[in-house]
Amino acid sequence: MVGEGARVSAREEVLARVRGALGPDPDVPAVPRTYRAHGDYPAGAPELVELLADRLRDYKAGVRLAAPDGVAQAVAAALAEHGADSVVVPAGLPSDWAPGATVDDPPLDVQELDRTAAVVTACAVAVAETGTLVLDASPDQGRRAVTLVPDLHVCVVEVAQIVGTVPEALARLDPLRPLTFISGPSATSDIELERVEGVHGPRRLEVVVVLEVAAVQQGPSS
Repeated sequence: MVGEGARVSAREEVLARVRGALGPDPDVPAVPRTYRAHGDYPAGAPELVELLADRLRDYKAGVRLAAPDGVAQAVAAALAEHGADSVVVPAGLPSDWAPGATVDDPPLDVQELDRTAAVVTACAVAVAETGTLVLDASPDQGRRAVTLVPDLHVCVVEVAQIVGTVPEALARLDPLRPLTFISGPSATSDIELERVEGVHGPRRLEVVVVLEVAAVQQGPSS
């Protein structure tokens, strides 16, 4: 318990009360684990690529398929389509994906990021069923501010990173890292259901899915 007269924060006070209510040896109930933990297809399956693309387009995101040697072209096309004349990239992004971009090293301040039209990153994992991209601040994804301030986010997803379900995605992630879940461009609605885009992140999202060469030649069914 907190000593009488000691100055504590509201958080410390609440936690102290919780500990007092639970006692020194609280009973921990078993957590049911009967939810569906796996999808019907292995990671990177053509069916998952098609489903992810369908979900992303439902969210008003652009989707482009690219061969491993065509990433730079696909990224450049996405940037050109939106007229992005300034681009920032995290320090660990492959240099040939966005040549000429400003590297966020040393970190740009918020004003500089706000003046930047677009950011190009990789991702940690993508969930086909929910159309969600997950970033974990790895060197090829950068700090959270880089992906939230510029108006356009171009995200490159390797086909092997695409899984079917959220549990499969969580199993690949480190919960101690700063995780950002992205399901389409940033948007919200007010009380009158008026859609407003760009309130808490980029208004526009373009996703480049990097396929194996054979898959690019065949292409997912439409």
